[in-house]
Amino acid sequence: MHLYLPIAGLPVNVLVIVLLGGGVGVLSGMFGVGGGFLTTPLLIFYGVPPAVAVASSATQITGSSVSGVIAHSRRKGVDFKMGTVLVVGGAIGAVAGGPVFRLLQESGQIDTVVALLYVGLLGWIGITMLNESVRAFFAKRSGATRAAPLGRRPRWIAALPFRWRFYGAGLYISPLAPLLLGIVSGLLTMLMGVSGGFILVPVMIYLFGVSARVVVGTSLFQGLFVTAATTMVHALTTHAVDLVLAALLLVGSAIGAQIGSRLVQKVQPEIARMILAVIVLLVAIRMGAGLTWRPEAIYTVQPL
Repeated sequence: MHLYLPIAGLPVNVLVIVLLGGGVGVLSGMFGVGGGFLTTPLLIFYGVPPAVAVASSATQITGSSVSGVIAHSRRKGVDFKMGTVLVVGGAIGAVAGGPVFRLLQESGQIDTVVALLYVGLLGWIGITMLNESVRAFFAKRSGATRAAPLGRRPRWIAALPFRWRFYGAGLYISPLAPLLLGIVSGLLTMLMGVSGGFILVPVMIYLFGVSARVVVGTSLFQGLFVTAATTMVHALTTHAVDLVLAALLLVGSAIGAQIGSRLVQKVQPEIARMILAVIVLLVAIRMGAGLTWRPEAIYTVQPL
């Protein structure tokens, strides 16, 4: 069965889009990354215009985040205090990113900028996470002890003033650190159609030292509000939100998030991070290839 997307301007297979949303929802529930880093490029590969893919992915992530936050909050896996600080920063970043996205869209450079951001950020994060997870996996198998990330917090984070206690995350740090992280996450959400979780999760684990028990749920909590704000900004400024596409993605992602939140309880943390790192790297490689391969035809004309 096919449906026509009014904003994207093309027909899509309903089952394919729903399954795509379901796969993204599983990733959201397992890793707290929202899945937008995968949704946006896959939609682009499918033929959806990048601007519409970015805006509609943000809409879909809102729905999947609701489902994921509910599942993790039942297990006390959300630090609402830190999540609120991240939300404030994310809202600031999303609002600031609106004019930037509009400017790039009007200049015709949004496709290239989105692809370059994906290649650069996902490549760096994927390599970092894969290296750490492989080392942790083999260290665990050999019985060696590895120092926890808690002791590796950068000096500039420890030097920030106005420290707060985040009991759920097990931290005593300045709220300025998660606020700045939230701003960066919100800006990326606006420009790339992602929840920012693929930045939040590694930073909270490796730089802040957030407890693994709450990192996924807290990331989803932040993503819920930031992507909602991003959707409103897109709807009011870029007019690129395709509600039909977003609704199809939501159907699958709401179910997938519940499945993912259960799967994460059964997978070793090292294996889970390794899987996520491989997925991130594959997406970065595919996006990089799209920047270098020359298509068989510069453009094509399809009958209506």
